[in-house]
Amino acid sequence: MHLPDRAVAATALIEVVRISALPTEQGARYPGEVVAHWAGHEVADALTLIETLPGSEQHRCGFSPGWSIRAYEESLDLALFEAAFCFRCHEVRIHGTAVPPALTTQFFDADTTPARALLTLFRTAAP
Repeated sequence: MHLPDRAVAATALIEVVRISALPTEQGARYPGEVVAHWAGHEVADALTLIETLPGSEQHRCGFSPGWSIRAYEESLDLALFEAAFCFRCHEVRIHGTAVPPALTTQFFDADTTPARALLTLFRTAAP
């Protein structure tokens, strides 16, 4: 999977969100509870894991993401990007100021070891 290189390099904090609904407007945040904040090596480890997700073909489920991450630079002003993951249809939707159009919709193989490890990280973060 491809993340925006410039944003990855600038990421200092990640919010992990348990998504409760789809956004009502394009480009808006995914609503849900922030269940964790990752910093330091947790940021590097999570982004590296996400970048190792192998590609996949599109599966149809209607896109019902359960988790998202929001990446912030040190100022913590606006999110560099948000990536919402649907482990049923194997789709990731990414939006934000640092995201080129070619990266906004991607597909990953949710049945692989890296994808299962990412899902475990998300589930472990939730209370």
